[in-house]
Amino acid sequence: MAGKPTPGASWPSRRRIAGALLVAGPVIFLGAELIAASAWTDPPYSYVYDVISSLGVVGPSTFSGQSAISWVMNTGFFLYGITILTGVAALRGLSGRRRRAALVPATMLAVGGVLLALFPGTGQAMNTGTGYIHALGAVAAFIGSNVLAIVLGRMHARVGLAPILGKILVTVGVFGLVSLVAYFADIVSGANLLVGLVERGAAHPFMIGLICAGASIWRNRSLDGPQEPPSQIGEADSMPQSSSGPREGSPA
Repeated sequence: MAGKPTPGASWPSRRRIAGALLVAGPVIFLGAELIAASAWTDPPYSYVYDVISSLGVVGPSTFSGQSAISWVMNTGFFLYGITILTGVAALRGLSGRRRRAALVPATMLAVGGVLLALFPGTGQAMNTGTGYIHALGAVAAFIGSNVLAIVLGRMHARVGLAPILGKILVTVGVFGLVSLVAYFADIVSGANLLVGLVERGAAHPFMIGLICAGASIWRNRSLDGPQEPPSQIGEADSMPQSSSGPREGSPA
């Protein structure tokens, strides 16, 4: 008779799902960014001088141009944070306040990505007021992602990451927040000095770090937990009879 599935049997699937989602989120974003940039109309798109939001522009823009397939970038914005949030929610080893500490910035990232997708930074957006919603989404995504990196880095042992990878996540998170301040200063001052590169300093290091973390979690079999012993059902029938006590038909 077959035994029932053990609790530990479902954990490898959950571990791999979490790791795969943490890898998939950044890959979706980076892939959408590359595809949309390749369709950029004259002049060619520059990762150094053009901001990321330009790739999602629909219609006239206040920026240098627009992508012929802006829907690809907006789809990437939409799926990016949601995928990462789902991956964080699937992580083992986090409970109570630690789980909330990871879910709050991940939720900020997801909401920010959705706002970026639904309210593209078009030229008319600033006149209609939706441009401010787009900006709010960008701020939420930048802050949420880099705070998430720091939180996961600090809790590296609980989520199954090596100490060195935990330090890397903390480093990229801090670097991203510093880059975000520099990006705002660049925009507000009107200098726009290497603005695309500075903005990506607040986004790309986090994505690369999370891809490494997700891949590590996906491979880490120690997160599967201890396996329960095989079911004892049917074992009693195969056990030898005890020799103690009188047998039927024998003298007492």
